[in-house]
Amino acid sequence: MSVLYTFPGQGAQKAGMLHALPAHAETARTLAETAAALGSDPLALDTPAALASTVATQLCLLVAGVAMARVLAAQGGVPDMVAGLSIGAYPAAVAAGVIAYPDAVRLVARRAQLMEQGYPHGYGMWAISGIDQGQLESVIARVHAPATPVYLANLNAPRQQVIAGLDEALRQAGALALAAGATRAERLAVSVPSHCALLAGQAEAMRAAFDGVALSRPRAVYLSGSRARALFDPAEIRDDLAGNMARQVHWHDTARHAWERGARVALEMPSGAVLTSLTAPVFEGGLALSCEGNRIDTVLALLAREHG
Repeated sequence: MSVLYTFPGQGAQKAGMLHALPAHAETARTLAETAAALGSDPLALDTPAALASTVATQLCLLVAGVAMARVLAAQGGVPDMVAGLSIGAYPAAVAAGVIAYPDAVRLVARRAQLMEQGYPHGYGMWAISGIDQGQLESVIARVHAPATPVYLANLNAPRQQVIAGLDEALRQAGALALAAGATRAERLAVSVPSHCALLAGQAEAMRAAFDGVALSRPRAVYLSGSRARALFDPAEIRDDLAGNMARQVHWHDTARHAWERGARVALEMPSGAVLTSLTAPVFEGGLALSCEGNRIDTVLALLAREHG
């Protein structure tokens, strides 16, 4: 039996998320390393005002994911596999031993800056639930045009997807999706059009940001949320990390691949439980849970039981 650690993407952030991390030496170490890499106090990043910034949001998700994984590892809770959604791929790579944490901090800051500078306003992402991929693609085809770009960005579940693009195009697509039978069409707390061709230029610039950064073979199996398969070659993981902002997310297939590789517990790192709700149907017969809302000792007992 195996344990999968999952790391959420933008939209999972919440005010106070770094202050809510466990009072533990590994939390303190992570915050200190973050401060050294950034040259500023990371605890200033999780205020409501700060989280309006893509940079603050992505850094908070990195810090929270790495800190919690380290706290668990210090007490024997080590994953067999890791998978991250979008920005979550970076803390996943740190937890798997692929990339040094200070490098990850600098890379995530650069990633978020590129995304925010490319699309400072007027763009975003919407969640669409209740219709399948084919129906949503038909909706997108009715709206998408050079002046109204909208793309299918995340395939999170068979009837739960995310679209990205221009705000007006997203509003039009959301209304058409509801008319086509969708049960939900609402804007996410994401201010950039992730996981589509609009970020191709930023992804190319991100590849250059990896120059000189050392990556190692993963100690835990690294599952790509973009490719829905395991990657072992550091060069392939570098490409996955650099380019994932412009590639579709295939979360459902990623969770299915983890299950097929033997994962039976999926544990979501902070913040929230979005990935837990998406992963639970795939892990029927196993267990999907989040760190948030569960005691650390309870989580560690579950992990120990799983590892026998």
